[in-house]
Amino acid sequence: MRRQLIQPYLLTLGVALSLSACFNEPNYSNTPEIDFRTLYHYPLPAQQGVGRGKRDSVVITIGFKDGDGNLGIKLPISKQDSTAFAQNGGWGNYDIKTFRLINRQYVEFPQQVNKFLTFPDLTPDKPRGPIEGTLDFNQTFQYGTSFQLYPTKFQIRIRDESLNVSNVIETDTISLPYPR
Repeated sequence: MRRQLIQPYLLTLGVALSLSACFNEPNYSNTPEIDFRTLYHYPLPAQQGVGRGKRDSVVITIGFKDGDGNLGIKLPISKQDSTAFAQNGGWGNYDIKTFRLINRQYVEFPQQVNKFLTFPDLTPDKPRGPIEGTLDFNQTFQYGTSFQLYPTKFQIRIRDESLNVSNVIETDTISLPYPR
C-alpha cells in the first residue's frame, strides 16, 4: 500500500523537476538591446475640423532585451527622473530621429513631437530580472493643403532607468507627406 502512494508522488516530483529544468533564465546585458521589427503605415481619412485633414499614421515596432528589466519610467515623471534626463542629453527613455531623402542624401528632419518621448514602466510591481518584448511607436503625418512626399526613415534608441543607452537601429524607408 505504501509503495502505491509513493509512486505517484515520485512521478509528480519527477515531472515538476524536469519541467523546471527546461527553463533557463536568459542572460542579457543590463544595457538594453533593440532590433527593428516592422514599419507599417496606413492612411487616416479626412474629417471635419482643424487638424482633421488627411494624414498618414506610422507604426514602428522594435524588439528589446534587457538583463535587469528596468525599462520604462513610472508616470507621471518624477522631478528626479526629469532632472536626470535633462542632464543626460535632454531626451526621455525613447529617442527617435526622422530622416528624409533630399538630393539623394538622408537629412535629419527634427520634429517637435519627438523631442521628449517616454514609455511606461514595463514591469511595474514585479521583481527585476531579464525581460524581452516589443514596443510600438505611433506617429501621424499631416498632408496639409500643400505637401510633398519624401522617402523617410527613422533612427531609434532607448535607455533604461539607470540611463544605460541601447544600440541605435534604423528602419526601412517609407514615403511620407511634409508641408512645403
